[in-house]
Amino acid sequence: MKPVYFCIMLISLWFPVSVSAAPPAVALKSRSTLPITVKSNEMNADNVANRAVFTGKVVAKQGDVTIFSDKLVVSYADKGGDVEKIEASGNVRIIQLNRTGFSDQAVFESRSGRIIMTGSPRVVQGDDSISGKIITYYVDDEKSYVTSDGDPKARVEAIINPAARKKDAGKP
Repeated sequence: MKPVYFCIMLISLWFPVSVSAAPPAVALKSRSTLPITVKSNEMNADNVANRAVFTGKVVAKQGDVTIFSDKLVVSYADKGGDVEKIEASGNVRIIQLNRTGFSDQAVFESRSGRIIMTGSPRVVQGDDSISGKIITYYVDDEKSYVTSDGDPKARVEAIINPAARKKDAGKP
């Protein structure tokens, strides 16, 4: 069960990929002490292959972050059980407060500290959003990179509404 704990703790760091500023790193680190709940239709752990697979309506929750996917694969190191890579696939949706990320796949690489969202990735916060072919978030640096990946038909699109418009949005 140890790899699952690390898996969800690291997944919970995914969500700072947004148009607005991410919460301070201290707040993210304190999240690791919160309880984690993972629900799925099935779970298959293979200690020889160093991986755990959750399938069927996967819901992972820690604190204010909830991750939904069809499948979640956790790959961990042989020694110590540290998580090396986490892959969420199929209808990936990550919710934190008023931010929601959508993609077909998301991969967290723990050594490089990056999260890569592919398959029509999009992050929405209120009326603001950003999309592209690939959204990469560097957890340690709190930086993101959105690209069309050289596809001449794909474009990066950001919709950022002025603060004045946001205030007026609720008025008739």
